[in-house]
Amino acid sequence: MSRNSGHGHAPKGRRPKKHEEEEHENHERWLVSYADMLTLLFALFVVLFAMSQVDVTKFNSFAEGLQEGFGAPVTILSDGAVLDAQSQTPLQPVQVAEDAAIDGTAQTDAEKAAAAEAAAQQAQQTAAEAKAAYDQLSQAEQALQQALAAAGQSGAAQFVIDERGLVVHVVSDPVLFAPESAALLDSGATVLDALAPTIARLPNQVRVEGHANSLPVTKGGPWPSNWELSAVRATTVLRHLSEADGVPEDRLSAAGYGSTRPLVPDSDPSYVTVNRRVDIVVVSTASADANALLPGIEAAAQGTTSTTTASQDDHDSEGGHP
Repeated sequence: MSRNSGHGHAPKGRRPKKHEEEEHENHERWLVSYADMLTLLFALFVVLFAMSQVDVTKFNSFAEGLQEGFGAPVTILSDGAVLDAQSQTPLQPVQVAEDAAIDGTAQTDAEKAAAAEAAAQQAQQTAAEAKAAYDQLSQAEQALQQALAAAGQSGAAQFVIDERGLVVHVVSDPVLFAPESAALLDSGATVLDALAPTIARLPNQVRVEGHANSLPVTKGGPWPSNWELSAVRATTVLRHLSEADGVPEDRLSAAGYGSTRPLVPDSDPSYVTVNRRVDIVVVSTASADANALLPGIEAAAQGTTSTTTASQDDHDSEGGHP
């Protein structure tokens, strides 16, 4: 027998296999990510806390600048509250709200007084703006009336100032257009030529609005409805103001309203001619809040004018009779 043929020895040239242990899964790996997240959150809150702190040195420099500029020294407490250096009382925030201050607390009497004063100042500014706009439109109205009088067309238009601005009501029949026609009459051209120079000098936008009465158009006629008739009449007036009278095109616009905006109801005997019109609107340049006050100013002005005229008439009557 061979010396190496024993059962207790491995064959020559072969190594015994190493024992491989089974790899176990680590169930605690999430702790690493969790710790990283906590570290990042901690760093974030440290940064936020640092940003919320007031740099006292920089604030003192800023306070000195305010003191030199306005003569009102201020200081700061360690908790971040701003104080008046003279009275040593916290400076309260001013809030226009009616019931609560900026910090959510109830308004103090001083804050309510400040809010009321701010509201009063705003109302005063709006009223002043409305008065200035009304004066400008009233001057334009006087100039347009004088131009019509010079052209012998004093009764061709009516004037009113409302929330849109100065509205010039020019009746279509018989001034501008014949019934169911959009061809400008000679008298209409005369009226527009008289109005145009004053309109051209104004800084306001000008809107031309066509209106019809409630009578339907003739079936089979040139117009499908009052909508088309009113719109074409408006554009006819616009083109004459621009092409014949030189009013800048970028200040003009036109719209047709059909019979939807009558001046008088159909029960009025004059509704046929009064509601058939073209309105030339000199648009107010004021804000919406100020424009909302224009009708009230107009009513007050018209009431004052009527009272003055009536007083003059009474005085003349008394002077003419024993």
